[in-house]
Amino acid sequence: MDSLLAALENSTYTPFHAIVVRLVLATLLGAAIGFEREWRHRPAGLRTHILVCLAAATAAVLTIEVAHAPPFQEDAVRVDPIRLIEAVTAGVAFLAAGFIIFNRGEVHGLTTAAGMWLAGAVGLAAGIGFWQIALLSTGLGITVLWLLMHLENRLNLNGDDALKRDNSKSEDQ
Repeated sequence: MDSLLAALENSTYTPFHAIVVRLVLATLLGAAIGFEREWRHRPAGLRTHILVCLAAATAAVLTIEVAHAPPFQEDAVRVDPIRLIEAVTAGVAFLAAGFIIFNRGEVHGLTTAAGMWLAGAVGLAAGIGFWQIALLSTGLGITVLWLLMHLENRLNLNGDDALKRDNSKSEDQ
């Protein structure tokens, strides 16, 4: 059990409170951009922009942490740790693109694609051993998806009522 706990103890190069501030700031800034897009009724809205911004921030923090991680500091290891993040990001982006569907003038799947990208970044964090970053990013991502879905439904930011009104008018005629 002690060896398991020791394996999970991987301190970060950047103070953890600084990582928290960076990821929360990315969440808030992504929200600002996404709110503007949502307000203008664009397909990629609030949740999508927050998740993309949070995923990018997570990948950036991971880049810093991996570059300073002890396993990559040894002379015997000739590795560019940044390539790991580039490869996973590109691969997940390719997979996530498959979820984006354009049908009858509407785009679907953007939030799922952004969530997949975030999941890729979280997976990198967990796989490298930066569980604090993985937990924080996961918590923020789930909060964004769950809380904002309920907020959107309450405020009806997705325009469903307008769509229902248009459909009922055409049915009445």
